[in-house]
Amino acid sequence: MLLAIVGVVVLGLVVSGVWTACTGPDDRDDAATDRTAAPSPSPSLVVPTGDPATQARAIAGRLADVDLVGQMLMPFVYGDDPDDVTDATRKLNLARTGAGTPSEIVAKYRLGGVILVRRASDDPTAATNPASNVGTPEQVRRFTDGLRKSAGKLPAGVPLMIGVDQEHGTVTRIRDGVTRLPTAMAFGAADDPALTEQAAHVSGTELATLGIDVDFAPDADVIGGPGNVVIGSRSYGADPTAVGKQVTATVRGYQKAGVATALKHFPGHGHTDVDSHEALPVLGQDRRTLEREDLAPFRAGIDAGSEIVMSGHLDAQAIDPGTPASLSRKVLIDLLRGEMGFTGMVVTDGLDMKALTDKYSAGEVAVRAVLAGNDLLLLPPDVAAAQRALLAALKSGRLPRERAVEAVTRILTVKLTQRPTPSGLETLRSPQHQAVVDEVAAKAVTVLRGKCDGALVRGPVTITGGSAEARDFLTAALGRQGVRVGAGGDSIHLTGYLDGAADLRPATVTVATDTPYLLASAKSPTLVATYGNVEASMKALAAVLTGKAKAGGRSPVPVSGLPRSAC
Repeated sequence: MLLAIVGVVVLGLVVSGVWTACTGPDDRDDAATDRTAAPSPSPSLVVPTGDPATQARAIAGRLADVDLVGQMLMPFVYGDDPDDVTDATRKLNLARTGAGTPSEIVAKYRLGGVILVRRASDDPTAATNPASNVGTPEQVRRFTDGLRKSAGKLPAGVPLMIGVDQEHGTVTRIRDGVTRLPTAMAFGAADDPALTEQAAHVSGTELATLGIDVDFAPDADVIGGPGNVVIGSRSYGADPTAVGKQVTATVRGYQKAGVATALKHFPGHGHTDVDSHEALPVLGQDRRTLEREDLAPFRAGIDAGSEIVMSGHLDAQAIDPGTPASLSRKVLIDLLRGEMGFTGMVVTDGLDMKALTDKYSAGEVAVRAVLAGNDLLLLPPDVAAAQRALLAALKSGRLPRERAVEAVTRILTVKLTQRPTPSGLETLRSPQHQAVVDEVAAKAVTVLRGKCDGALVRGPVTITGGSAEARDFLTAALGRQGVRVGAGGDSIHLTGYLDGAADLRPATVTVATDTPYLLASAKSPTLVATYGNVEASMKALAAVLTGKAKAGGRSPVPVSGLPRSAC
């Protein structure tokens, strides 16, 4: 991908027919023998002009084994600066990779990509994040620019791919200084694909500005019910056709912004009640049901032009029982590529999840994943072991070199695809961007029980439940509507991510700020769903509560005993 100045320069070299990058064929054995040697100057290589895939194939075919393997790895790194890290951070990196700084790790393993991660007390999914290397927009941009500069010195000479899980809602890695969207389920409730596309363009534009190439989104999973908390509001809803429309719009919005999307979690994580971070979920649907309820949104996203599909650690028993989809040729080659015609890049879900690590070593799972049809390996639990195993498999012939070249060709095709020039940091959280998100949030608000006109509460009001951030946002929004928040008066209770029946409280209004399923157990006379707790969602909620706006949303999932909308 070409975001940032180095990407533009790289494409210019390719298009002009000159690529000063790759080690020649004679260098392969030496490079594979000394895997951690410092990169040395490489001879000029004339690369045919033409489409990105042709250019990518020419480059990949001339890479040394160590550079082929490096392009297939996308780990995380400790530290929020490429070169300036604390002693504690250096020790963590050394213990994990044998290199002290992010730049040194990129150089040591000839990496093709790095994923940005966030671990913080205000992140409900923090337990799944091994580190944190994102902060302010200025820090993220310095970090991504620095990493790309380091990658530019490698023999492969191709841009570094930088990815992030920016699904919005519960899975939002970059939160400070950017426009935050509500959950995917909120977009399902708003049911306005054109607006979804605009919002995806907002998110993509801001990610591109920060130097990020790939958003591991959208979730193409069709949610099967309240038992699936790992996907939950990350899904657009329960109807495959409606989810497909939202996926299509999201892909198109990101494409216009110059950010590649990764449809996940193939072949569908929505009809499970197990988290692949903890164990291997089983998909028990028959093939016909899987096709109708799970695969349809992936087909829609592929037709929309998504460049990447993420394979899930899921036991799809109708296709390859007992084998994780991420390690199954029947799933990734026969189904995804053969039947569904996908020609883009396949990336694994994180290889550090217990669905795999409980059974396979870090090296073995890396080799199996590539042989199964994955091109890029995300979050290998031991990057050194993964590198060693892949190099050994290439040397022994277990991993044919042509398969590695094929994988890297797909990765480089994504990297070399022309992208719009990203805008400056001043566009982050711009009024124009916020206006789009405000409209989505307003269209999503749903009244599932209660009146549809006039004020739903009268001040003063008390607010309980939810996150501290959501309560603060709602307090401020109600204040702007002239409603004081304090003791007495009507009460508003917010339910949030992973809340259960024990978290409910008597209240005038109960509000679901994540999935709406819990509203089935609430006794309040008025039940409302926002499907998000970001500032835009709380502003929209305040407008409905005070009678300044009508709730036009419809729940995109069935809630027991309640209509999709009472209005």
